[in-house]
Amino acid sequence: MTEKIPSRGIYLLPSILTTFGMFAGFYSIIASINGDFTLAAISIMVAMLWDALDGRVARLTNTQSDFGAQYDSLADLVSFGVAPALLVYEWSLSDLGRIGWLAAFIFLACAALRLARFNTQVGISDKRYFQGLPSPAAAGVIASMIWLKFWKFEYFDFGIVSLSYYIGVGITIVCALLMVSNVRYYSFKELDSKKASFRFLLAIVLSFIVLLSKPNIFLFTGFFVYMLSGPFITIVGLNKKRIEKKNIKRL
Repeated sequence: MTEKIPSRGIYLLPSILTTFGMFAGFYSIIASINGDFTLAAISIMVAMLWDALDGRVARLTNTQSDFGAQYDSLADLVSFGVAPALLVYEWSLSDLGRIGWLAAFIFLACAALRLARFNTQVGISDKRYFQGLPSPAAAGVIASMIWLKFWKFEYFDFGIVSLSYYIGVGITIVCALLMVSNVRYYSFKELDSKKASFRFLLAIVLSFIVLLSKPNIFLFTGFFVYMLSGPFITIVGLNKKRIEKKNIKRL
């Protein structure tokens, strides 16, 4: 029995979806330049949806390729590197001069390094975990906070240079450093919808309802909790290894 070869159109489908994602990232850049920061943040979220779809479609249609992987990374650099870096700079960091654009560039550089490292570890790393904060999640933290207008609340203002600007710098740098760190983040690749419990499915439905009612609050909370989950998982893992070593020495 001969193996069925996917048609050329199916091979093109993942790349078309990747292109849609890159367009969303590019549109976010244009919106940031025009001062429409909410639209820019939403466009980054849309790019995440396309980024999630292209890989899944490639796996379902058996059309994964080295070209697709490299093209996806280049598109991710636009959508989750350049777009959020420019967004956070135009939104808040531009008022800080050199400190502001350096923070934005560090985010961009770390996103590029994170993507390059991911490409070199395909097939050899533990699929259950990501090494370092994924660039879409880092971009999600930045975009959701700006959509929520978190660090421009009035109670952060204390003088000529608002504390909110330094909060923006701090969050940008933390996200950048977590991307290139060895901190482990759960990848969710082992979730099997066929084995999902009723409670898990109910949680998904409730989350979807909350997302529709308060999307900016829901996304901000989700991305921020995920960002914090990495250090927590790493600390728990290190503590577990330390206890195991102590038990071995006692034996």
